[in-house]
Amino acid sequence: MAADPDVKQSIRMTADRILVRPSSEAGERKSRAGILIPATANVNRRLVWAEVVSAGPTVRNVEEADQVLFAPDAGFEVEIRGEEYLILRERDVHAVASTRTDGHSGLYL
Repeated sequence: MAADPDVKQSIRMTADRILVRPSSEAGERKSRAGILIPATANVNRRLVWAEVVSAGPTVRNVEEADQVLFAPDAGFEVEIRGEEYLILRERDVHAVASTRTDGHSGLYL
């Protein structure tokens, strides 16, 4: 049975997986002096932010629309409907920025 290419399917993450949309800072960036630094020349261990699109059923500390901080080499790249995303495990997330105010303390960005 062939699948109809026009039918869109919903995507659910499994277990502790998180689907994120990486921010623009994950690629090329500029130094303070205005020098363009390509993503391939980024040799230091710089963490990047991404927006959570979907989270699996066993993810406990992250929800959709949160911003997560992670190492760019921690996830797997995937293209869905022409857009680039990353799949991470919850344990690869170093910090979460959220607009929720349900008793969590921390820094505000």
